[in-house]
Amino acid sequence: MTLKLTTTWDKVFPPSQQVATQKVTFHNHFGIELAADLYLPRQRGKQLPALAVAGPFGAVKEQASGLYAQTMAERGFVTLAFDPSFTGESGGTVRDVFSLDLNTEDFQAAIDYLSNRPEVDAERLGIIGICGWGGIALNAAANDPRIKATVAATMYDMPRVGAQGYFDQLSAQDRYQVKQQVSQQRTIDYAQGTYAKAGGVVDPLPQDAPDFVKQYHAYYKTARGYHPRSVNSNAGWVLQANESWTNTKLLVHPEDLRGAVLIVHGEKAHSRYMGEATFKKLTGNNKELMIVPGATHTDLYDGGNHNYIPFARLVDFFARYLDVTEAE
Repeated sequence: MTLKLTTTWDKVFPPSQQVATQKVTFHNHFGIELAADLYLPRQRGKQLPALAVAGPFGAVKEQASGLYAQTMAERGFVTLAFDPSFTGESGGTVRDVFSLDLNTEDFQAAIDYLSNRPEVDAERLGIIGICGWGGIALNAAANDPRIKATVAATMYDMPRVGAQGYFDQLSAQDRYQVKQQVSQQRTIDYAQGTYAKAGGVVDPLPQDAPDFVKQYHAYYKTARGYHPRSVNSNAGWVLQANESWTNTKLLVHPEDLRGAVLIVHGEKAHSRYMGEATFKKLTGNNKELMIVPGATHTDLYDGGNHNYIPFARLVDFFARYLDVTEAE
């Protein structure tokens, strides 16, 4: 299918004069065409290291991933922020569905594309995953030795949350009841030829909402981060898709993840326990965990009020493991 790509700047952050941006497309091995923004440093000569960027889970490239990509391009990297399959400007129907296998492949397909760009040194490739895409990034890096370095920022382990709930409070009986509800909805969806949505970030916001829900609302539902193509900013994922997390796992073979990893979490992030637990699974002396003092989960989407995203640390990390020199 031919994708319809926006030609105007419709991102939630301002453009940088240090970076040139191109709309591009690439395909994954399922044959789905993905839409992306390619960010190129204006000052460049020889082939450069490159980064593919995605996330948060339920966001689009015009939100946090684009900000990360543009900022890292300012620092001398070729970067690619893409919309996952079935979301944003990317192809695939039904809309707003996901799977761990499919989305892991999306990251690897982005690496396929970057490997063939003339501006890119195909031996110096990394990825950045934000929120749920932090866990997916680690999955992709374990699959793909071309990925030499991975940053998982404010990461979620989506299969863990899907199967066990937040803070592992979902019992087996609770999970079974959820599956009963979803399976009944599948019957209805098939009969009606439509797909019920799970709902995006709750709006209006209940006064007794947990702090992390308030933080999501402050990003996805206000001018700070709202985008009309974002799953979380609008009606949410297809309800029946949520069932897919309950019988999958990240990093079944963590020993295969031999590339460098930096997991970054906010000190006050509700998701911190997922990143710390994942870090304990990793092996090798090229794995790092960074806790950002004072930061919440969504502060690492756009920096919050205190520029919490540790871009200097990210640059140092990728410079070390992608052999970036000052001459570049």
